[in-house]
Amino acid sequence: MSGVEAGATYKYKDLTFEGLSLSGIRTAISMPTLDLCFDVAQGFPYVLNMKKFFISHGHLDHSAGIPYIISQKAMRHEAHPIFYMPTSMIEPMTEIMKLWSQIEGYQMTHDFRAVDHGHAIDLNPQMFMKPFKTLHRIESFGYTLFSRNRKLKLDYQNLPGDQIRDLRAQGETVHELLETPLVSFTGDTQSEFLDSAPWVRKSKVLLCEATYLDENKSVEHARTWGHTHLDELIPELDKIESEKIVLIHASSRYSDKEVQKILDRKIPPQHRHRVELFPGR
Repeated sequence: MSGVEAGATYKYKDLTFEGLSLSGIRTAISMPTLDLCFDVAQGFPYVLNMKKFFISHGHLDHSAGIPYIISQKAMRHEAHPIFYMPTSMIEPMTEIMKLWSQIEGYQMTHDFRAVDHGHAIDLNPQMFMKPFKTLHRIESFGYTLFSRNRKLKLDYQNLPGDQIRDLRAQGETVHELLETPLVSFTGDTQSEFLDSAPWVRKSKVLLCEATYLDENKSVEHARTWGHTHLDELIPELDKIESEKIVLIHASSRYSDKEVQKILDRKIPPQHRHRVELFPGR
């Protein structure tokens, strides 16, 4: 497979992504090692093996593939996929699935779950997802993937193992829970997403919408349509702690080559190594 069938691969350290993101056309970025996907575009083959889907909002370039994925899972006799989405999507998507079941002559089972800002969704004992409110033209959410690890408290780190075991036997709490934001995905949003939740700026990888990149479209134009302009992100770079800021949803008016030229021209040198364009469009 190639192109839209397979998506493009992006790797950073131990994190692997496969996906595509092109403004108004398609956005779906999967993390295959975790069987999850952010948005679904039109339901391309590279998302079909995922098990949990985190939908930012209901626009078709982000969510049109939901019925198709459900149908494909049923045809392959796989477990029902779980779709997490804004509350306002649940009722109309349920009605859509009733109509598709009527059209197909087959009752398709779905699992739609509403999300709320800051309410953690457990994926496994070591990972969870936390939604955060974004600001688009319709109800929208971003998502942050967290790791969860137990760590020996600082006061006990120099003690021998047998002494730590004795303290635990005496009821002493010697470990603390360390929750680390690994990946944040914004979906479509105005730049206020940066202030929606403190953990977003601390994510190791920030998959960040930047639909417009140069002077041909103004910041005001971006905001009118519920999007973020690169010019709004640049002043925030000093306060974004992410190791990588990966731009998604760039307009088709820019070729990949043009994007790189714009980033080279606009991004301050001390931050340029952190800011990249997601390779799949």
